[in-house]
Amino acid sequence: MRKISEVLESLAKNATTFLVSANTLLFLLKLGAGIISNSIAIISDAINSLTDIIASIIVFICVRLGRKKADEDHPFGHHRIEPIAGLIVAIFISLVGFEIIRRSIDRLLTGETVIFNLISVSILIFTMALKTFMAVYLRKVSKRVNSPALFASSVDSRNDVFISATVLLGFIGYRLGYTSLDSIAGIIIGLWIIFSGYNVGKSNIDFLIGKSPDKKSLMRVKESALRVKGVKGLNDVRAHYVGNYFHVELHIEVNKNLSLKTAHDIGKKVEHEIESLPGVNKAFIHIDPI
Repeated sequence: MRKISEVLESLAKNATTFLVSANTLLFLLKLGAGIISNSIAIISDAINSLTDIIASIIVFICVRLGRKKADEDHPFGHHRIEPIAGLIVAIFISLVGFEIIRRSIDRLLTGETVIFNLISVSILIFTMALKTFMAVYLRKVSKRVNSPALFASSVDSRNDVFISATVLLGFIGYRLGYTSLDSIAGIIIGLWIIFSGYNVGKSNIDFLIGKSPDKKSLMRVKESALRVKGVKGLNDVRAHYVGNYFHVELHIEVNKNLSLKTAHDIGKKVEHEIESLPGVNKAFIHIDPI
């Protein structure tokens, strides 16, 4: 039977491969449709899709590097690489939001309208369907393998669905005579995308600067330590993120009359229990005699 770590490793690799492949497919589809229909709008959209490919390649590389085992130069692993990828994707998300607002304001000021045809509408619908699947799939995998980079990519895919929906709304508005509908919706969507990029960036920065995990995670750490036979109490429980996993430092209180070996064995059991918890990479145990 395969180890759980190997299964999660395979899930992460499959997700990053799918991410790059799907974004490349959309780029080639839009580029081909733009050339066939001689549509500058579709070709421009295809060029914009290059940013998705670049971001997905960064995630592809960083997820693999971040899951390398600890070595002599990186004794605590390579977990910090993934939040870096997540932060880069967050920057891309925010830039897209600003670009959508800029384009929307330009259209409002110039009165420019977008000419649609069957090809462009079909591409929009296909893009929305594929990106919706990507967003759900990547979000699910990111939670399973604890990957901030894949989570950021899921947010990016979700945002692309709303972008395509806004363009489609513009087409409907154009047909109904409301030519500025897509521009107004574009500004609102652009602001929302910038906000989502900010949230993704903030969470990844927290991983990088060593933020403490949430209270529930710390409570699970304490409960696991106290379940070990021989532990009389705890003090000085501290934890901080090292990448997307966190390290724990705590003092356990044991009977002062125990032998050194017995106290040491208790400490090792506590260490094993805590390191078995989700999200924990390393536990440092100090023994206090009472």
